[in-house]
Amino acid sequence: MAQESRWPYSPSLAVGAIMTSIFAILTILHTVRLFRTRTWFCIPFIVGGIFETIGYGARAASNSNRESLPLYIMQALLILLAPILFAASVYMILGRLIRATGAESYAIIRVTRITKIFVGGDILCFLIQAMGAGMLSGADSKKGKDRGQNVILVGLILQIIIFLLFLLVATIFHKRLRGHPTGKTLDASITWERMISQLYTVSVLITIRNLFRVIEYAAGEDGYLLQNEWPIYVFDALLMAIVLAVCNFWYVGTMRPREDDIDLNSA
Repeated sequence: MAQESRWPYSPSLAVGAIMTSIFAILTILHTVRLFRTRTWFCIPFIVGGIFETIGYGARAASNSNRESLPLYIMQALLILLAPILFAASVYMILGRLIRATGAESYAIIRVTRITKIFVGGDILCFLIQAMGAGMLSGADSKKGKDRGQNVILVGLILQIIIFLLFLLVATIFHKRLRGHPTGKTLDASITWERMISQLYTVSVLITIRNLFRVIEYAAGEDGYLLQNEWPIYVFDALLMAIVLAVCNFWYVGTMRPREDDIDLNSA
Protein backbone atom coordinates (compact mmCIF):
# COMPACT_ATOMS: atom_id res chain seq x y z
CA MET A 1 0.00 0.00 0.00
CA ALA A 2 1.47 3.38 -1.05
CA GLN A 3 2.38 5.76 1.73
CA GLU A 4 0.55 9.08 1.76
CA SER A 5 2.69 12.09 0.87
CA ARG A 6 3.39 14.68 3.59
CA TRP A 7 4.07 17.34 0.96
CA PRO A 8 1.31 19.89 0.18
CA TYR A 9 3.10 20.61 -3.13
CA SER A 10 5.67 19.00 -5.41
CA PRO A 11 9.10 20.15 -4.12
CA SER A 12 11.19 21.73 -6.87
CA LEU A 13 14.07 19.61 -8.12
CA ALA A 14 15.83 22.54 -9.80
CA VAL A 15 15.71 24.99 -6.88
CA GLY A 16 16.52 22.25 -4.39
CA ALA A 17 19.55 21.21 -6.44
CA ILE A 18 20.73 24.83 -6.75
CA MET A 19 20.53 25.42 -2.99
CA THR A 20 22.22 22.08 -2.32
CA SER A 21 25.12 23.14 -4.55
CA ILE A 22 25.37 26.59 -2.97
CA PHE A 23 25.45 25.24 0.58
CA ALA A 24 27.93 22.53 -0.43
CA ILE A 25 30.31 25.12 -1.92
CA LEU A 26 30.00 27.45 1.09
CA THR A 27 30.57 24.55 3.50
CA ILE A 28 33.69 23.47 1.62
CA LEU A 29 35.02 27.05 1.75
CA HIS A 30 34.41 27.14 5.51
CA THR A 31 36.14 23.79 5.96
CA VAL A 32 39.24 24.88 4.02
CA ARG A 33 39.49 28.16 5.94
CA LEU A 34 38.91 26.48 9.29
CA PHE A 35 41.79 24.04 8.81
CA ARG A 36 44.07 26.78 7.47
CA THR A 37 43.44 29.07 10.44
CA ARG A 38 42.69 26.43 13.09
CA THR A 39 39.73 28.43 14.36
CA TRP A 40 38.02 25.37 15.79
CA PHE A 41 35.22 27.30 17.47
CA CYS A 42 33.80 27.84 13.97
CA ILE A 43 33.14 24.10 13.55
CA PRO A 44 29.37 24.67 14.12
CA PHE A 45 29.33 26.68 10.86
CA ILE A 46 30.53 23.60 9.01
CA VAL A 47 28.13 21.23 10.76
CA GLY A 48 25.28 23.65 10.04
CA GLY A 49 26.38 23.88 6.41
CA ILE A 50 26.33 20.08 6.15
CA PHE A 51 22.82 20.10 7.64
CA GLU A 52 21.65 22.62 5.03
CA THR A 53 23.32 20.72 2.17
CA ILE A 54 21.77 17.39 3.11
CA GLY A 55 18.44 19.03 3.93
CA TYR A 56 18.01 20.71 0.55
CA GLY A 57 19.40 17.62 -1.16
CA ALA A 58 16.58 15.67 0.48
CA ARG A 59 14.06 18.26 -0.76
CA ALA A 60 15.39 17.90 -4.30
CA ALA A 61 15.25 14.10 -4.06
CA SER A 62 11.67 14.31 -2.80
CA ASN A 63 10.60 15.70 -6.18
CA SER A 64 10.53 12.17 -7.58
CA ASN A 65 9.73 10.45 -4.29
CA ARG A 66 7.08 12.48 -2.48
CA GLU A 67 5.90 9.45 -0.51
CA SER A 68 9.28 8.92 1.18
CA LEU A 69 8.85 9.67 4.89
CA PRO A 70 12.63 9.44 5.64
CA LEU A 71 13.39 12.11 3.02
CA TYR A 72 10.62 14.35 4.36
CA ILE A 73 11.80 14.01 7.97
CA MET A 74 15.44 14.54 6.97
CA GLN A 75 14.83 17.82 5.15
CA ALA A 76 12.41 19.15 7.76
CA LEU A 77 14.71 18.39 10.70
CA LEU A 78 18.06 19.45 9.21
CA ILE A 79 16.84 22.71 7.64
CA LEU A 80 15.05 23.64 10.87
CA LEU A 81 18.08 23.03 13.10
CA ALA A 82 20.98 24.32 10.97
CA PRO A 83 20.63 28.04 11.93
CA ILE A 84 20.95 27.11 15.61
CA LEU A 85 24.45 25.83 14.84
CA PHE A 86 25.31 29.05 12.99
CA ALA A 87 24.17 31.00 16.05
CA ALA A 88 26.50 29.00 18.31
CA SER A 89 29.60 30.22 16.46
CA VAL A 90 28.25 33.78 16.34
CA TYR A 91 27.89 33.77 20.13
CA MET A 92 31.46 32.53 20.59
CA ILE A 93 32.87 35.13 18.21
CA LEU A 94 31.65 38.05 20.34
CA GLY A 95 33.53 36.77 23.40
CA ARG A 96 36.73 36.42 21.42
CA LEU A 97 36.32 39.88 19.91
CA ILE A 98 35.90 41.41 23.36
CA ARG A 99 39.12 39.71 24.49
CA ALA A 100 40.98 40.74 21.34
CA THR A 101 40.16 44.42 21.89
CA GLY A 102 41.04 44.26 25.58
CA ALA A 103 37.59 45.65 26.41
CA GLU A 104 36.38 43.09 28.93
CA SER A 105 35.16 45.87 31.23
CA TYR A 106 32.78 47.13 28.51
CA ALA A 107 30.74 43.93 28.45
CA ILE A 108 27.62 43.82 30.65
CA ILE A 109 28.17 40.08 31.07
CA ARG A 110 31.53 38.61 32.06
CA VAL A 111 33.37 37.43 28.98
CA THR A 112 33.90 34.01 30.56
CA ARG A 113 30.13 33.66 30.85
CA ILE A 114 29.01 35.00 27.47
CA THR A 115 29.74 31.79 25.60
CA LYS A 116 28.38 29.59 28.39
CA ILE A 117 25.11 31.52 28.70
CA PHE A 118 24.28 31.96 25.02
CA VAL A 119 25.61 28.66 23.70
CA GLY A 120 23.85 26.93 26.61
CA GLY A 121 20.60 28.61 25.56
CA ASP A 122 21.33 27.63 21.97
CA ILE A 123 21.68 23.97 22.94
CA LEU A 124 18.34 24.17 24.77
CA CYS A 125 16.68 25.63 21.65
CA PHE A 126 18.24 22.86 19.57
CA LEU A 127 16.85 20.14 21.82
CA ILE A 128 13.37 21.71 21.99
CA GLN A 129 13.10 22.18 18.23
CA ALA A 130 14.51 18.73 17.51
CA MET A 131 11.93 17.21 19.84
CA GLY A 132 9.14 19.22 18.20
CA ALA A 133 10.29 18.27 14.70
CA GLY A 134 10.37 14.61 15.71
CA MET A 135 6.85 14.84 17.12
CA LEU A 136 5.59 16.65 14.02
CA SER A 137 7.19 14.25 11.55
CA GLY A 138 5.91 11.18 13.35
CA ALA A 139 2.38 12.49 13.98
CA ASP A 140 -0.48 10.81 12.16
CA SER A 141 -3.25 13.05 13.46
CA LYS A 142 -3.98 16.78 13.43
CA LYS A 143 -3.72 16.89 17.22
CA GLY A 144 -0.29 15.29 17.10
CA LYS A 145 0.89 17.67 14.38
CA ASP A 146 -0.39 20.68 16.32
CA ARG A 147 1.47 19.48 19.40
CA GLY A 148 4.71 19.15 17.44
CA GLN A 149 4.27 22.59 15.87
CA ASN A 150 3.67 24.16 19.28
CA VAL A 151 6.86 22.64 20.68
CA ILE A 152 8.81 23.98 17.68
CA LEU A 153 7.22 27.39 18.24
CA VAL A 154 8.44 27.43 21.84
CA GLY A 155 11.98 26.66 20.67
CA LEU A 156 11.88 29.32 17.95
CA ILE A 157 10.50 32.02 20.24
CA LEU A 158 13.11 31.17 22.88
CA GLN A 159 15.81 31.42 20.23
CA ILE A 160 14.58 34.87 19.17
CA ILE A 161 14.59 36.07 22.79
CA ILE A 162 18.14 34.77 23.30
CA PHE A 163 19.29 36.44 20.09
CA LEU A 164 17.75 39.77 21.10
CA LEU A 165 19.55 39.59 24.45
CA PHE A 166 22.76 38.77 22.60
CA LEU A 167 22.29 41.79 20.32
CA LEU A 168 21.76 43.96 23.40
CA VAL A 169 25.06 42.77 24.88
CA ALA A 170 26.85 43.32 21.55
CA THR A 171 25.33 46.78 21.02
CA ILE A 172 26.27 48.04 24.49
CA PHE A 173 29.81 46.70 24.07
CA HIS A 174 30.06 48.34 20.63
CA LYS A 175 28.78 51.71 21.89
CA ARG A 176 31.20 51.73 24.83
CA LEU A 177 34.17 50.72 22.69
CA ARG A 178 33.44 53.39 20.09
CA GLY A 179 33.15 56.01 22.82
CA HIS A 180 36.32 54.94 24.61
CA PRO A 181 38.59 52.91 22.30
CA THR A 182 41.19 50.71 23.97
CA GLY A 183 44.83 50.65 22.99
CA LYS A 184 44.44 47.32 21.26
CA THR A 185 41.84 48.73 18.85
CA LEU A 186 44.67 50.74 17.27
CA ASP A 187 46.18 47.47 16.06
CA ALA A 188 45.38 47.43 12.32
CA SER A 189 45.12 43.63 12.37
CA ILE A 190 42.11 43.82 14.68
CA THR A 191 39.34 44.79 12.27
CA TRP A 192 36.85 44.96 15.10
CA GLU A 193 34.42 47.45 13.52
CA ARG A 194 34.06 45.33 10.40
CA MET A 195 33.59 42.22 12.51
CA ILE A 196 30.92 43.91 14.63
CA SER A 197 29.09 44.98 11.46
CA GLN A 198 29.21 41.43 10.15
CA LEU A 199 28.00 40.13 13.51
CA TYR A 200 25.01 42.50 13.37
CA THR A 201 24.27 41.43 9.79
CA VAL A 202 24.18 37.69 10.45
CA SER A 203 22.29 38.18 13.72
CA VAL A 204 19.55 40.18 11.98
CA LEU A 205 19.33 37.63 9.15
CA ILE A 206 18.99 34.71 11.55
CA THR A 207 16.38 36.61 13.55
CA ILE A 208 14.35 37.39 10.40
CA ARG A 209 14.51 33.71 9.47
CA ASN A 210 13.33 32.71 12.94
CA LEU A 211 10.44 35.19 12.78
CA PHE A 212 9.44 33.69 9.44
CA ARG A 213 9.47 30.22 10.98
CA VAL A 214 7.39 31.39 13.95
CA ILE A 215 4.75 32.84 11.61
CA GLU A 216 4.90 29.71 9.46
CA TYR A 217 4.27 27.28 12.31
CA ALA A 218 1.80 29.59 14.07
CA ALA A 219 -0.36 29.62 10.93
CA GLY A 220 -0.50 25.82 10.98
CA GLU A 221 -0.24 23.23 8.23
CA ASP A 222 -3.07 24.86 6.29
CA GLY A 223 -1.40 28.28 6.35
CA TYR A 224 -0.04 29.94 3.21
CA LEU A 225 3.62 29.61 4.21
CA LEU A 226 3.48 25.83 4.66
CA GLN A 227 1.25 25.33 1.63
CA ASN A 228 3.68 27.07 -0.74
CA GLU A 229 7.35 26.37 -1.41
CA TRP A 230 8.78 29.75 -2.38
CA PRO A 231 8.73 31.27 1.16
CA ILE A 232 11.19 28.72 2.59
CA TYR A 233 13.68 29.53 -0.15
CA VAL A 234 13.33 33.31 0.20
CA PHE A 235 13.11 33.61 3.99
CA ASP A 236 15.21 30.62 5.04
CA ALA A 237 17.51 29.18 2.37
CA LEU A 238 18.58 32.52 0.87
CA LEU A 239 19.12 34.21 4.23
CA MET A 240 21.14 31.30 5.63
CA ALA A 241 23.28 31.16 2.48
CA ILE A 242 24.08 34.85 2.98
CA VAL A 243 24.94 34.13 6.63
CA LEU A 244 27.41 31.43 5.61
CA ALA A 245 28.89 33.69 2.91
CA VAL A 246 29.38 36.62 5.30
CA CYS A 247 30.87 34.40 8.00
CA ASN A 248 33.55 33.20 5.58
CA PHE A 249 35.27 36.55 6.16
CA TRP A 250 35.71 35.75 9.87
CA TYR A 251 38.62 33.44 9.14
CA VAL A 252 41.05 36.26 8.36
CA GLY A 253 42.94 38.86 10.38
CA THR A 254 42.20 38.68 14.08
CA MET A 255 40.30 35.42 13.71
CA ARG A 256 43.61 33.62 13.21
CA PRO A 257 45.22 32.12 16.32
CA ARG A 258 48.10 34.29 17.50
CA GLU A 259 51.03 33.64 19.74
CA ASP A 260 50.59 36.78 21.80
CA ASP A 261 47.82 37.60 24.23
CA ILE A 262 45.36 38.51 21.49
CA ASP A 263 44.08 35.04 20.72
CA LEU A 264 40.57 34.75 19.40
CA ASN A 265 40.84 30.98 19.53
CA SER A 266 41.02 30.83 23.32
CA ALA A 267 37.95 30.44 25.51
